[in-house]
Amino acid sequence: MTTQLLQTLITNGENSGVEFKRDDIRPEQLAREVVALANLKGGHIILGVEDDGTIAGITRKNLSEWVADTVFGRYIHPMILPYYEEVRMENGKRVAVITIGQEVSKPYVVRHNDTETAYVRIGSVSRPATREQLLMLGASSGFVHTEIMPVNRTNFEYLDKARLENYLRDILNDPEIPSSREEWIVRLKALGFMTDGVSEEAVCTIAGIVLFGIRPRQILKQSGIRLVFFDTEDKQYQARLDKVLDAPMVGRFQVGKGGKSLIDPGLVEKALELMESFISREPDKIDENLRRPKQWLYPIEAVRELMINSLVHRDWSRFVDVEITGYSNRLEIISPGSLPNSMTIEKMLAGQRSARNNLIVEVMRDYGYVDARGMGVRMKVLPALKIAGNDPDFKATDDFVSFVLLLKGKNGFLSGQVDPLNDLLNLIKSHPEADYQTLAQLMKVSEATVKRYIQKMKQLERIKRIGSKKTGHWEVLEP
Repeated sequence: MTTQLLQTLITNGENSGVEFKRDDIRPEQLAREVVALANLKGGHIILGVEDDGTIAGITRKNLSEWVADTVFGRYIHPMILPYYEEVRMENGKRVAVITIGQEVSKPYVVRHNDTETAYVRIGSVSRPATREQLLMLGASSGFVHTEIMPVNRTNFEYLDKARLENYLRDILNDPEIPSSREEWIVRLKALGFMTDGVSEEAVCTIAGIVLFGIRPRQILKQSGIRLVFFDTEDKQYQARLDKVLDAPMVGRFQVGKGGKSLIDPGLVEKALELMESFISREPDKIDENLRRPKQWLYPIEAVRELMINSLVHRDWSRFVDVEITGYSNRLEIISPGSLPNSMTIEKMLAGQRSARNNLIVEVMRDYGYVDARGMGVRMKVLPALKIAGNDPDFKATDDFVSFVLLLKGKNGFLSGQVDPLNDLLNLIKSHPEADYQTLAQLMKVSEATVKRYIQKMKQLERIKRIGSKKTGHWEVLEP
């Protein structure tokens, strides 16, 4: 936005599409103005300007991060991706302009104090929406997924052209590949990977960025995978691995008579490669072919399927990555957002299908990442876990869906691994008066871990406490 155009907006004063605010406003108050504009036809919020049009300038440090992470990330739902810019005025002071487009996923609400409130704009005043206004907003929005929402401040150059050519030519067998930038934009808009933006130039959609973006997480911070691995059963300060991966979701493949081979890994391949050493091990002995065959702690086909499911079915309005955390006795895969469209864990395990992000799912199916029938959990995950003897624990909440895989074997430990429960039993036999802190020091684990072990042993009726916590002692019970 030019200084002249901005000065004209300020001179004309507040109206249905323009709001002035100081930059020391509370986040929920700014979120209310954003939601009200989004539920109408969009507009501009100008920070650093008084209600009477006086240019005070912005003073808050890291204002753009505060707007994106706090206001839009915590208070506004569904997700809105605004256009943010700062302009230096003639008096030398800077003002910030937040531009809200004509959004589609209405009604938008402010989440604050465990409530959700939709606001509408009437003249220059924002107020809570009535029941009738909510019905009108819902009717006007249509059934639109967040995956096709525009990502402002992007353009065609944010996409990996080599991957796009690979998708059209080698995966879809499309005989006509665009030759110019203009032809590419027309094709990508038709495919849903680009769309019209706030300015005249087309911008990428969320689907376009996460599937084919050059560095997706630089634009959408929730588009990566975070890998964290610990040596213990709970989170510790020091992790064996803590890394966030930033890559397009799909790989680049060479397709020929011999089949399809990977030549440039995507997010899925990079994640599997990095976590391989943490979810597998090599035996001490070699086989008859003088090899050490890799032994997977969890069936790799199940891990791959659950990770892909967590990516393609996640809620893109949540500003957090898919997280995969490994512990000494389990692997957890967490996908942001609740299950879509009244789906439940029971329905998913039974094979019912309900995609939140249809465009992303279809592209991943084109590549073969996603089961063609859309029943990967039932047809791949459950049989693999049953054969391997891993116990699954799947859970769905309003904020996330988690897939937990427990290590196979007694008490969740592989054959040949040290069983800490037996280790603890031996310590209690030799130190019956030891408290939690002492046992934790002897085992070199946290007190929380010791308490969990003891709770398991009580359930198994292997130990009991005699006397008080301070003066009593442990007694080991024979099985």
